[in-house]
Amino acid sequence: MDLTAVQGVRVARSRADLALDQGERYLAGGTWMFSEDQPGVTGLVDLSGLGWDELDVTAQGDLRIGAMAPIGTLERWAATATFPAAPLFAQCSESLLASFKVRAAATVGGNIVRAYAASSMVALAATLDATATIWHADGTDSVVPVASLPTGNGTTSLSTSDVLRDVIVPAPALTARTAHRRIALAEHGRSGALLTGRRDPDGSCTFVITAATLTPTVLRYPAAPAPDELERDVRDAEGYYTDPLGTADWRRQVSAVLLAEVREELAS
Repeated sequence: MDLTAVQGVRVARSRADLALDQGERYLAGGTWMFSEDQPGVTGLVDLSGLGWDELDVTAQGDLRIGAMAPIGTLERWAATATFPAAPLFAQCSESLLASFKVRAAATVGGNIVRAYAASSMVALAATLDATATIWHADGTDSVVPVASLPTGNGTTSLSTSDVLRDVIVPAPALTARTAHRRIALAEHGRSGALLTGRRDPDGSCTFVITAATLTPTVLRYPAAPAPDELERDVRDAEGYYTDPLGTADWRRQVSAVLLAEVREELAS
């Protein structure tokens, strides 16, 4: 879509360039920005000049993902990785309602800060306990769990002038076994429920509900929960909602069924 109200585009090359003028908004991959009208947006600040497309494993074994790393690039990188959690990267990438061409342009950071309930990069990050480094306009930084960023379907705790710099996946989470389930009302429709889980080497388990709840639901257990305990916790979770992609009751039901499958797969 042409953004006819936009009067100028400038490329950011340093932190100083991130200061927004009135009407300006940040531009990452652009797959959402150019997909619909943007009322009130008169200028774009292109983040591509900052070189934030890193995919690095630190000396501590953490995975650092630059906010501007394309989702498709992350998917291909993980396909050659040997850590146990690697399959989850491709599974979450393929859970997007997006072709490989869109995934080649859409960025990890853009998908996270757009914060739709069906954001599969939020699901990936929440399942692996990833944190986000946020740059603030006053020059300070903060580090917060990615799972805590969404406040609703398409809203976050970030201000307009905040920038997601990178995402850090801790080394211990990369050594976990993972499992994934997804369901949609249409064969090629947006996720109505996206269910993920991981089991750490010490036996502790994390289960995550996204797409079915307005914000990520993260359930943690010191060991694999009993089937009835997990089912009860899933059904009692808050935030199930109704929209054209599914009713709240349907989302609650399929989340319970599919997370039971995730539990069984991780326990096997």
